Amino acid sequence: MEQKILDCTLRDGGLVNRFYFTDDFVRGLYQANLQAGIDYMEFGYKASEALFDRREFGKWKFCREEDLRAVVGDNKTSMKISVMADVGRTDYSKGILEKKDSVIDMVRIAAYAEQMGEAMEMASCCKERGYETSVNIMAISNNTDEEIGRALETVSKSRADAVYVVDSYGSFYPEQIKALTKRYIRLAGNGRKVGIHAHNNQQLAFANTIEAMRCGAALLDVTVNGMGRGAGNCGSEQLLGYIGSSEKYNELPVIEFIENHVLPLKQAGILWGYDIPYLLTGQGCKHPSKAIEFVENHRTEYAGLFRQMMGA
Repeated sequence: MEQKILDCTLRDGGLVNRFYFTDDFVRGLYQANLQAGIDYMEFGYKASEALFDRREFGKWKFCREEDLRAVVGDNKTSMKISVMADVGRTDYSKGILEKKDSVIDMVRIAAYAEQMGEAMEMASCCKERGYETSVNIMAISNNTDEEIGRALETVSKSRADAVYVVDSYGSFYPEQIKALTKRYIRLAGNGRKVGIHAHNNQQLAFANTIEAMRCGAALLDVTVNGMGRGAGNCGSEQLLGYIGSSEKYNELPVIEFIENHVLPLKQAGILWGYDIPYLLTGQGCKHPSKAIEFVENHRTEYAGLFRQMMGA
């Protein structure tokens, strides 16, 4: 199955700055992704405005149609537009338009293994409205084999086009990603794509993405300069460099975008990327919130955090 690259900088990176990206940043990223040959660009979340206050977040937490069109117009390009919808945080029955009225091509549904019932309802609704859909099963490092198997069985009976291996806490090693990817492909159902979304807590996001790719994963998530919550993700520039410049992909536009748009964010104090606290939450299969607090407050009591995470 042909592999596709999905840039989720605005969505995962938006968790770092509450989705307050300038219009110049977003337009620049759109153009860079087009020039680089990226297959999908995820603009953010489709979060419920009844649950989240628009005054507390940037526009890409909500991805209103008019905001998308202000950047992409009618998106008469080969690059598809995606958004993410969290189970329980999206009013999908009202907030997601018919595909004929939207520039969005794919809705990615994020859910925990125990939320598969509602995730399938969302996937069915989005398919009926004309969208591609994926189900991203989160935090599977905390699930048993049986729980993962039940979730995949549910997906196999659904209308979802794809299902993702999501290493939410950056806890997996390449040999585990290999086994998971093969299992997902085997159990997800004929013709259903499998994707990989990796986090860099143990500096393995790139290696794990390559491993999944080698095992047949068809949707590969990246962010520019690895921008994402906590330790971040597999870097667009890393994967493009690995695949190599070709008629389809070109790394240089992403490098130029990082130089012109991402470095100023870092210089302004926006934080992400590998650090010891993220390593420890990854090793302990824990949510990175404690590590984020450590890093943001410049704390260095690493041994104490180790004991907390590992129960030592």
